[in-house]
Amino acid sequence: MRGYQFDIDGSNRYTGQNYEEKRRLFLALRGQVTRIVGTRKPIVLSSTGDNKELAAFIANDWNSCHLIARGNVLMHLLNGHVMSAVIDDDPAGRKSEGLIGVQVHVGGPMKVEYRQFRLKNL
Repeated sequence: MRGYQFDIDGSNRYTGQNYEEKRRLFLALRGQVTRIVGTRKPIVLSSTGDNKELAAFIANDWNSCHLIARGNVLMHLLNGHVMSAVIDDDPAGRKSEGLIGVQVHVGGPMKVEYRQFRLKNL
């Protein structure tokens, strides 16, 4: 699959960031609000908080992920806290529709479970 992804990893190094698989790569790291224009690197516009302070909201139990994709604005919230946001002003590079997938990378001991997926089309 290709497209935007809400990263969650066992070491919580990347959890909360917006990454685009097999395309533009890192769009917004945890704590960043960015703008994408053409093929340039993401422009950091603002901050949602300190990376390490936001990492403290990641539970070692169930986590609640909330994705907001409204037009060209993508927000990633984890346990009620905005982890990253992207304004994608690259009409040629962005996607306005696609599939929703769940991906697990193998590596290290971990247990992954999913529950209560809810989709709301506004």
